[in-house]
Amino acid sequence: MTEQKSVTATRPPDTCSAPYRVRFDEAGPDGLIRTSVLLRMAQDVAWLHSSSRGFTRDWYRERSLTWLARAAEVTVLGEVRVGDEMVGTTQVVGWRRVWARRRTDFVDAAGTTVAWTHVDWVLLDGRGAPTRVPKEFDGHFWAPDATFPLGRVAVGEPSESARTASVTVRPQELDPMDHVNNAVYADWLDEQVIAAGGIEDARAIPRVMRLEYARAAEARATVVATVWRDEAAWSCRISDAGGNDLLRARLEPYMATPIDLR
Repeated sequence: MTEQKSVTATRPPDTCSAPYRVRFDEAGPDGLIRTSVLLRMAQDVAWLHSSSRGFTRDWYRERSLTWLARAAEVTVLGEVRVGDEMVGTTQVVGWRRVWARRRTDFVDAAGTTVAWTHVDWVLLDGRGAPTRVPKEFDGHFWAPDATFPLGRVAVGEPSESARTASVTVRPQELDPMDHVNNAVYADWLDEQVIAAGGIEDARAIPRVMRLEYARAAEARATVVATVWRDEAAWSCRISDAGGNDLLRARLEPYMATPIDLR
């Protein structure tokens, strides 16, 4: 272990904060923030953090590197309404050879944590293959070696009462990589749960949404979403036309100890 890595193991991870205000179009009919918006805010403050430490989008482009979301967990602890102001604070809480986990906490004006996210990111090279996290990150983000695995979401097999629907990717759901943005899958999950009669579960407080991204949905693709409820929560599989999983996800009541992503 190098001297710098030893320091990294004992120094708290570097943080970055940014203010956010819930816009009118970011809330549902009940006036509460949509789950997907928290993922979008977490992505935004993550890029602010990276850019402010010198790792801008141009820096990544010049090296043919990009981060791809592999798993996410969004926990909503309190009511966040249209017009409310929050501060999001992000940090890299751990990394391994080709991936890193970010945690972002959102606090309200009173300083109360109203939501938090975990997102596991895999670093890809120009060929789309996983590649090592650059050594120069050590002296900027101060993340320890991860003691946890990449997030996984086990959903099992659909029940006999499962609901299946087709979803066609719309242009506004694509990000600069020409893939469906990872936050869009949270919207799709909410949409399918609500259509299956679970609107109270989709808007419950507290709640937790866990997502494992298996593949990226491409532009103009039509995907198949299957959602079902067991005694504990909702499960969802989203697959492509060939039956390959794109997403495995769960919408659950909040538990004080997260299941897979800690």
